[in-house]
Amino acid sequence: MSAKQNILAKLRNSLTGTTPVPDNFDIELVTAPYTYTPEQRIPQLRKLMEAVHTEIHLTSADGWPELLAQLLQDRQLPSLLIAPTTLHGQRITQHWAKNPGLPALKAYERPVEEWKAELFNDTPASLTTTLGAIAATGSLILWPTREEPRLMSLVPPVHFALLKASEIRDNFYQVQQEFEWAQGMPTNALLVSGPSKTADIEQILAYGAHGPKDLVVLILEDQ
Repeated sequence: MSAKQNILAKLRNSLTGTTPVPDNFDIELVTAPYTYTPEQRIPQLRKLMEAVHTEIHLTSADGWPELLAQLLQDRQLPSLLIAPTTLHGQRITQHWAKNPGLPALKAYERPVEEWKAELFNDTPASLTTTLGAIAATGSLILWPTREEPRLMSLVPPVHFALLKASEIRDNFYQVQQEFEWAQGMPTNALLVSGPSKTADIEQILAYGAHGPKDLVVLILEDQ
């Protein structure tokens, strides 16, 4: 018997004759203090995310492409990485076609091995959608897909994220219940509260060390 098997056997034997302790988990402890009205969710999320260097803009389902174009021009960003087959990718493509002179669009439609150098060295900004957000923690929920892989929100220095106001949840427990994570955890769900940052031993804060140095969230308010 290996050392691992020996340890597991001892653990199993130690449970012989014992009675499981009833689950007395109190849902109110993780929900009651972190429940908000619809009018409170955006201000709560915005307060926490802006406190950690995230930029927030309120817009609409119709107006966000124009706002995004203006933000790119204001920052003098030469190009934007998009997922062309997604609905928001198609919206951007249509808006750009009607407005020549905007920053170039780059499509994430090739294996990363074919353009790794360009992705890491010559792609200044990207646009992704979100699965929603959590007001209590000031976090976006990112859910990478085949069309919109994790590298899109990780590699470019500036990350633009689209968030529907109607998809801002109160707390993490609500998210787990809604998506039934107890029955099966997602393989690549991410909670993001701000741009990448780190501090060295001298406690000097630096942004962009392990991901985007700027996170810009466009909140699409309900019509």
